[in-house]
Amino acid sequence: MQKHIHILGICGTFMGGIAAIAKQSGYRVTGCDANVYPPMSTQLEEQGIELIEGWGLEQLELKPDVYVIGNVVSRGNPLMEEILNRNLPYASGPQWLADTLLRDKWVLGVAGTHGKTTTTSMLAWILEHAGLNPGFLIGGVPQNFGISARLPSPQPSPASGRGSHGGFFVIEADEYDTAFFDKRSKFVHYRPRTAILNNLEFDHADIFPDLASIETQFHHLVRTVPGNGLVVCNGREESLQRVIKRGCWTPVETFGSPRPQAGEGLGERGWIIDDEDKVHFDGKVQGKLQWDLMGEHNRMNALAALAAARHAGVPVEQGLTALSEFKNVKRRMEVRGTVNGITVYDDFAHHPTAIDTTVAGLRRKVGKARILAVLEPRSNTMKLGVMKEALPGSLKDADLTFCYAGNLGWDARGALAPLGGKAVVKDDLNELIEAIAAAAQSGDHILVMSNGGFGGIHEKLLKRLGS
Repeated sequence: MQKHIHILGICGTFMGGIAAIAKQSGYRVTGCDANVYPPMSTQLEEQGIELIEGWGLEQLELKPDVYVIGNVVSRGNPLMEEILNRNLPYASGPQWLADTLLRDKWVLGVAGTHGKTTTTSMLAWILEHAGLNPGFLIGGVPQNFGISARLPSPQPSPASGRGSHGGFFVIEADEYDTAFFDKRSKFVHYRPRTAILNNLEFDHADIFPDLASIETQFHHLVRTVPGNGLVVCNGREESLQRVIKRGCWTPVETFGSPRPQAGEGLGERGWIIDDEDKVHFDGKVQGKLQWDLMGEHNRMNALAALAAARHAGVPVEQGLTALSEFKNVKRRMEVRGTVNGITVYDDFAHHPTAIDTTVAGLRRKVGKARILAVLEPRSNTMKLGVMKEALPGSLKDADLTFCYAGNLGWDARGALAPLGGKAVVKDDLNELIEAIAAAAQSGDHILVMSNGGFGGIHEKLLKRLGS
């Protein structure tokens, strides 16, 4: 008999990905959400997944085998309250995924404050290019695949020689909490054999009081990696050094810094990339990174992906060939259009560190051409104003900065005052677009940064620039 899951909060990227691979696994999948609209609703319906808008109690008549709960659902949700009252079976998305679909897989988890989606996409593409047909669940749409989630092909004789398994599965390992009833980070459920610790800074101020509390969650993740696995760790991050020193029972390979000396606690083998984009491992040149991606952060992402892929059996040279064909992820320095000599980019950057590296990467590409940075502080952390003092420094490489301050609970004008006349703040989106259009000149590069839709600003701006 076909098993049935009903997903509460199905239209988020992560839960929508679970829905897709559950359907591929043969489950009957239904789901609900407060806002059921394209493109996620269209993608799910095309896969034969029935969607219901809202949290009506009539959904209990579906009588699924289990309700899978997204972290958008909280106490007080009428459907969730009745599930609890009736003692019906439920599980969080990460728990259900781990227990049901990942148990026999070689899981490669990519954790970090920044670059998770891009690095996960790089790693999945390297394995795909090597013919390993990995499954993946990514918080974005990698352009090499055109989809955000799929099941893997079984690997009876992997190149690594470590025995048969149910296939490689690459997952974006998020540190955000699991569900209202499970405040551990999502990634503690995945039990990766290969774990990337890409970087670690303070973020998610809505659920974490300080950096130390996030380091504790990363420590929990490290505790789940087996002794025959691998931890790939950013050697530049003091926060990650503290995580490793709290206890690690797995071999560690560092990337981004010279190989540590014996006794330094971060392993004996390191990955670095030099100024000529040559990749070195254990003191030996492995090949050259040749691609069109911008920024030091992407060079670091590449090192992490190459190291993890090597653990899965892909030679570094083959990994470098794959990266030369990597097309990145939608909304990562994606060119949305060029009008009258003005290029408009879309990027997901929203944390000051990500903003800094994104603007710096574009600066290296365009040289002395003007960069107009357009920012929507939309994440929970940014809305709380926790990072506002770091914003001026993160925008230092931009010639002009335009900030949308609608619905902010803090003074964006005051926060950006150190930029002087280089900063324009508007509370109305249309006024912001007019201000950008008035300032833009042929040859300019307009970099739009937000982790949301930003009111469709990209198309509106391109249309206004064309007029």
